[in-house]
Amino acid sequence: MVIGRLRLALFGAVRMMAAEHDHEKSRRDFSISWYLLTDAQVVRQLQPYHANLKKRQVKSPKVYVRDSGILHELLGIGSEKSLFEHPKVGASWEGFVVEQVLATVPHERAWFWSTHQGAEVDLVLERDAQIHGIEIKRTDAPKITPSIRTAIADLGLASVAIVYPGEKRYSLAEHVEAVPLSALASTHAIE
Repeated sequence: MVIGRLRLALFGAVRMMAAEHDHEKSRRDFSISWYLLTDAQVVRQLQPYHANLKKRQVKSPKVYVRDSGILHELLGIGSEKSLFEHPKVGASWEGFVVEQVLATVPHERAWFWSTHQGAEVDLVLERDAQIHGIEIKRTDAPKITPSIRTAIADLGLASVAIVYPGEKRYSLAEHVEAVPLSALASTHAIE
């Protein structure tokens, strides 16, 4: 009986998390089930990166359902067509890419960065005492956004990779590259 109630509580929490996928969560929004699901590796809580800036930076973690198949089931997405028509398709792509990057790209620590003014970087990775930015875009032709320019200036990023679903790797500016998701499997995928 207790296990049944726990299962129902966790399932309800996961359903709620699916609706909140790719959103920042305040500490007051976290219940014991959020922490249990994090410990069970069902969800990822990505902590915010803080720089010594005069801008107000987001302090709440970003939450992702780690398995996109579970996310799609919880959102009632049953086909590729319904996925591409769903309002969470971008958040689903972002969560999938976050998991792929963290599994394949060497790093010591990982965060996201966001300001209350709207500037953000989806992933900030520390590697060899340098900070690198990863921006995730579900577009055929990624561009440098004002957020990326702000992050480069404010955080002193050594490089920025814009991960996208295309096939061609190309430079967008000095230290900024468009990187296909398929390139993550290769060595030096993100420099």
